[in-house]
Amino acid sequence: MEVKVRQIMDQHFGFLDFKMGQEQIIDSILHSRDTLGIMPTGGGKSLCYQLPALVLPGLALVISPLIALMKDQVDALNDQGINASYINSSLNHSELYNRLDKARRGYYKLLYVAPERLESENFTDLLQELPLSLVAVDEAHCVSQWGHDFRPSYLGIGAWISSLPQRPIVAAFTATATPRVEEDIIKLLGLEQPVVFINSFDRPNLYFSVHKGVDRSSFINRYLKEHPDYPGIIYAATRKEVDSLFDELTKQGFSAGKYHAGLSNAERSCYQEAFIYDQIKVMAATNAFGLGIDKSNVRFVIHHNMPRHLEAYYQEAGRAGRDGQEADCILLYQAQDILIQKFLIEQGILSPSRKEMEYAKLQDMIDYCHTSHCLRKYILEYFGEGGVPEHCQQCANCMERELRDITIEAQKIFSCIVRMKQAYGSKLIASVLKGSKQKRIIELGFDRLSTYGIMSELSTASIIDLINLLAAEDYLSISSGKYPVVTLTPRARPVLRSQEQIILSLPKIPQAAAPESNLFEALRELRLQIARQQGLPPYVVFPDITLREMATYLPQDREAMLKINGVGQVKFERYGEQFLDIIRRYTK
Repeated sequence: MEVKVRQIMDQHFGFLDFKMGQEQIIDSILHSRDTLGIMPTGGGKSLCYQLPALVLPGLALVISPLIALMKDQVDALNDQGINASYINSSLNHSELYNRLDKARRGYYKLLYVAPERLESENFTDLLQELPLSLVAVDEAHCVSQWGHDFRPSYLGIGAWISSLPQRPIVAAFTATATPRVEEDIIKLLGLEQPVVFINSFDRPNLYFSVHKGVDRSSFINRYLKEHPDYPGIIYAATRKEVDSLFDELTKQGFSAGKYHAGLSNAERSCYQEAFIYDQIKVMAATNAFGLGIDKSNVRFVIHHNMPRHLEAYYQEAGRAGRDGQEADCILLYQAQDILIQKFLIEQGILSPSRKEMEYAKLQDMIDYCHTSHCLRKYILEYFGEGGVPEHCQQCANCMERELRDITIEAQKIFSCIVRMKQAYGSKLIASVLKGSKQKRIIELGFDRLSTYGIMSELSTASIIDLINLLAAEDYLSISSGKYPVVTLTPRARPVLRSQEQIILSLPKIPQAAAPESNLFEALRELRLQIARQQGLPPYVVFPDITLREMATYLPQDREAMLKINGVGQVKFERYGEQFLDIIRRYTK
């Protein structure tokens, strides 16, 4: 069995080795066990169900949330010599029944459907006639109301599987899941004694940085000019900000698109296709540009605003560097981001307990923006991963730090909080320290405190940032809820008594990367030509990581080319000689 699996993997996908965790998940499915795979973005989830689909008899049904994702994966599979198709709302009745008939006759090995399709009785009756060996549920966290991307249509999947005349193997996959979401996936999808695989959430190729208080427009403008060939995504919190970003980017001459729920389906589809096919470099988007962005060579993700919680942030940031190459994940934070997210929580139709949870998650996100410790360690420990080193040497807080003693500033803040009876929020505390003459401060008599105005040289926003930083470092505690209260933790007492110091590090702006080699650019140009001729996204022909291996190892013949990760026999037959020709000319 193992030999057959590796032969199929080499022939169709061009992979010589498994990524971490893939082999164990595939083995579990092939031994007819229900399986839950929690793997980081870029960890190779799709291979974990695509490969078993080719080994198992019959058909694998893949339940996937987005039309764009289905189309991209099906195009890639067909290009690799695998018969696959999808059924969604873009098809007319004739085409739908034609594809179902082909599936019934065993023509396809994989068939992709949206979860909403399972709600149609006629459609599910047709599906029950198909020889299903495997049902793979992609983006499985969507089934949980405690996840960050809940979709009601996912709640019917478990019941639908139970209604099948013969139950297939069920496998579920997601990139981010807290323990509570993991429990929901198992329960609501009806997984039977599942084997659960949780890979490390670490993405070593991603460089994390947080920049507080910078001019966002100038920062983005400078970054894009320093990285003119980098495809990337810029996430913003609202449609209005996305429109403004898009206008500014196009005005500055950048090749850009935009994506949010306020655009028509045709506009969204047009911009998304242009981005995936490398016709535009930068996409400004809300989180509507979410699941299913299967583009491997995204070199940066910039968050124009702080997201509401770390699950969403890590999934969105994780769309960078799916090919395993280095990529930047940059968060541009400003204090008003907190107000925007609180407004969105209040406007949402949420139960009181869910709102409380959302506020707690928001505080975790605020703490991430202000921690002076390793950013990677903070993220991994949030997802329950233990044994993380103190320094990753691959984030701004580890690599680009300036040490600064803030003991005096902290003592002033702690003293003020104590004198205000530890009963107020950071904004009022900062206003007292600043020496504001606002009416509420006068009415409460806080203008008579000894700490009133003792930090007048700083802006109120800077003082709030310091309060958030001290909370992230566990010197202060900020309660959750709409009106959070700031209190001292036991860790603050020795600092207040001048028995301990507080020294923190501040990250700098990352430098531009070195330019690519001439050969890599030539290979990329050939890839673009082939992609246009075939009507495929360039990364489907070969991902960037494969082109970089070609440029590094300079294969001269078929045997050497087949040793390049991502080539494989099918891809070589289609494109190999064209790429070899360029490499041979380069080496001469």
